Amino acid sequence: MIYLQYLLQIVAGLGIFNVWLLRFGQDTVYRGGNASNMREEFVVYGLPTVALYIVGLLKIVSAIGLIAGIFLPLLIAPSTILLAALMIGALVMHFKIRDPFKKSLPALIMLTLCVAILLLAS
Repeated sequence: MIYLQYLLQIVAGLGIFNVWLLRFGQDTVYRGGNASNMREEFVVYGLPTVALYIVGLLKIVSAIGLIAGIFLPLLIAPSTILLAALMIGALVMHFKIRDPFKKSLPALIMLTLCVAILLLAS
């Protein structure tokens, strides 16, 4: 079961890196409202620009913690809990602007991964 946990940690961590480092400025079908990049998405949610940087930093830190947690298990719980909280926030934002359910799927999947990682790590 430990290998499944490691796999989920890697998938979750790389998923966050993909969204926040590789696809930050790109359009995807999952962007909130009619946003075509991450900056526009935060505007659609009615959040200040500083929130973009804070959320981005927290997500990158949590992704690093998840991957580093393979070697430093002490990092798993705080990183996973932080990422889960951020995913709940993302779901709330999608709900707030009445996005179709499809746009919430990445956050819901990531939240599910976080719950699974926590269950496997305990």
